[in-house]
Amino acid sequence: MKVILENETHEHEQHRVASVHAPHEEGKTEHGHEEGHEHGVELSEVLRVVFVALAAAAVWLHVWEPFHKVSVIGLAATLIGGYPIFKEAFENIVERRMTMELSMTIALVSALAIGEFFTALVITAFVLAAEILEGLTVGRGRRAIQDMLDFLPQTASVLRDGQTVEVPTQTILPGEIIVIRPGSRIPVDGQVVSGHSFVEQAAITGEPMPSEKTVGSEVYAGTINQAGSLQVRAERLGKETTFGKIIEAVEKAEHSRAPIQKAADRLAGYLVYFALGAAVLTFLITHNIRSTISVIIVAGACGIAAGTPLAILGAIGRAARQGSIIKGGMFLEALGRLDTVFLDKTGTITFGEPTVAQVRPEPGISEHVLVQAAASAEHGSEHPLGRAIVRYAEEAKIPIYEPGDFRYEVGRGIVARVQGERIAVGNRAHLLSLGVEVPAQISAFAGTLVLVASGDRYCGAISVEDQVRPGAAIAVKALEAMKTRVILLTGDTQSAAEAVADQMGIIHFHADLLPEQKAVEVAAHTKKGRMVAMLGDGINDAPALIEATVGVAMGSGTDVARESADVVLIGNDLEKFVETVRIARRCRAIIFQNFYGTLIVDTIGIGLAAAGLLNPLFAAFIHVASELTFILNSTRLLPSRKPEAASGPMTASAVTPYFR
Repeated sequence: MKVILENETHEHEQHRVASVHAPHEEGKTEHGHEEGHEHGVELSEVLRVVFVALAAAAVWLHVWEPFHKVSVIGLAATLIGGYPIFKEAFENIVERRMTMELSMTIALVSALAIGEFFTALVITAFVLAAEILEGLTVGRGRRAIQDMLDFLPQTASVLRDGQTVEVPTQTILPGEIIVIRPGSRIPVDGQVVSGHSFVEQAAITGEPMPSEKTVGSEVYAGTINQAGSLQVRAERLGKETTFGKIIEAVEKAEHSRAPIQKAADRLAGYLVYFALGAAVLTFLITHNIRSTISVIIVAGACGIAAGTPLAILGAIGRAARQGSIIKGGMFLEALGRLDTVFLDKTGTITFGEPTVAQVRPEPGISEHVLVQAAASAEHGSEHPLGRAIVRYAEEAKIPIYEPGDFRYEVGRGIVARVQGERIAVGNRAHLLSLGVEVPAQISAFAGTLVLVASGDRYCGAISVEDQVRPGAAIAVKALEAMKTRVILLTGDTQSAAEAVADQMGIIHFHADLLPEQKAVEVAAHTKKGRMVAMLGDGINDAPALIEATVGVAMGSGTDVARESADVVLIGNDLEKFVETVRIARRCRAIIFQNFYGTLIVDTIGIGLAAAGLLNPLFAAFIHVASELTFILNSTRLLPSRKPEAASGPMTASAVTPYFR
C-alpha cells in the first residue's frame, strides 16, 4: 500500500493512466493495458499470497523445524513472500521517501528478530492481499474513464466502389459514406446524407430522449442508432470527434492534482512519522518489543493516499457521464467549496434566441396586418429582434413582401417602403422622430417592445423576449438551497433583467453591463476570498470566466468561452451544473471522511497497541481493514461501466454538441 508523498516525481503521476487514444501495441489490450493487468492483478501476486499463507500454516503446525529458535520455513517464506515490500522500502530509502512499506519492513524485521515467524508471515499475507484488493479497486477507477471507449465501435460498414465493406474504424477516411444499421453505434462525427432514424445521444449531449435524424442532421461518434438505417458522411474521426475530445478533456483532468490531494499526501507522510515516533516512545517506556511492533503495524495512511485521488477520479468521471466536463482536480475542489454563482442571462439562463411573445395591435388593425407590416419591413434585417418577427410571420404563414428603400438607424429601428407604404419599426424615440404619434401609455409587456407604424399612423406593438431555459429556475432554487448565492449579470436593460430575475427567483442582479464590467464584478468577489463560479456562453463572457475561481461554459457557447472555461456543460442544462456541484461536495465529504476516519483509527490503534492491548496480528488486521474501508468509501463516486440508457418516447430534439 503505497503512500505518495509530495516529493514524488511528476513523471510517476503522469504515467498513472495509459492514454486511451494510443494505438494498439504489441502485448497490450485494445485499451492500452498490459496483458494480465486488465483487472489490476497478476497471477504471480495471487500465488505469492497463497505461498505465504501455506508457509504460515506450516509454521503454526511446527512442520520441519531443524533449529530450536529459528523457523527455516518462516524466515525463508517471509523474505521471499515479502520481497515486493522490502524492494519498495529499499527504493524509498534511496529516494528519501517515507512510506508504509518502509514502516512495515521495520515491523517485519523486528518480528523476525524476536522469533515471531508466524506473526511476520500473517502480516506479510495481510499486506500482500491488501495490495491486490487495492489494485483491483484503484484499477476500477482508472478504467472508469477508459471504459468510455467502449462506446466507439472497432469496425464500421463503409461504401467503397459501390460495395458495402466492413473495415476497421481507424481506416475510415474523411468524406467516406458510413452505413449505420439499426441498433449499432455510430463510429464518426458526420452528416446524414440518406435515411431517417432516431439516435440516442445522451453520452454526448445529455439529452434524455432520442433525437430524430434526417438528411442534413449531424450525428456524433459513440451514439446509438435506434430505428432506421442511416448513411453518414464522415467529417471528424478518432480524437477529432466530439466523443474523442470529451475523453481527452477528462484524461487531462485526471492527470491534474488538486490541492486537497497534495494535502492528503503530506498527511499520509506525517502519519508514518507519527507511527514511528510513537513506536520509539513505546519501546523506551515499556521495553516491550511486541507492543512496539504493534504500534508500527496498526498505523495506516493508504486510505488517504490512495483514496483521495480515487475519489477525485470518480467524481470527474461521474460528472463527465452526466454531461459536465471538469478540466482539473483543482476545479472540482473549488466547486466543492462554492459559495457564489454568477449567471449570464442570454444563452445561459435563456436560449439566446429572441421570440415573439405578444402582439398588441391598435383598434381597427388586425394582428395579421400588424405582423405582416413589421415582418415585411424587417425582411432581410440582421437584427435579432427583426429576425424573430420574420420567423414568427413565417411560422404563422403570413405573406411577407420584399421591402424597398430600407434604412436602419442604430439604436432606434428601421424605415422601409412596403408596397408603396412607409413602414417604421423600432422604439418610441424612432417613431416620434418620424412624426408618428405614439400613445403616452402602452400596456405593459414582458420582454422588449417593438413599435410599428404605417405612414404617420401608429399600428401597435410587438413584444419580443428570450425564452428561459426549462429547469433554470429549479437550478437556481437548488443552488440557493445549498447556501450558494446566485447573482445575475447581463448587458440587457434594467427592466429586462428584472423580469428574468423575478421569473428565476433571483434576488441579486446587475444590468446594462459591458463585458469588462462583468469581469470587474466577478473579480471583486474573488478578491474577497469567495469561491466564485461564473456561467456564460459567449465571447463577451470570456473575461468574466477567466476572473472566476471556476469558469463554466455552456456547451452551445462560442469556442472562446469553452476554451476560457474550467468546466463545460455538454447539454446546456443548468441542472447539470447543480448536479456537478453536488458531486464535488460529495467528493469533498468523502475525502474528509477518510481523513478523519484514518486519524481516529490510527490514534486509537496506536494508543491500544502502546498499552499492550493489541498483538501484532490484530494490529495488522485493523490496519488492512481500515485502509480498505476508506479506499472502498472513495469508490462510491465511481461511475458505472455504462451510463443508463436514455428512455422515453422518440421525439425530435434540437442538439448542440460540446465540441465542433
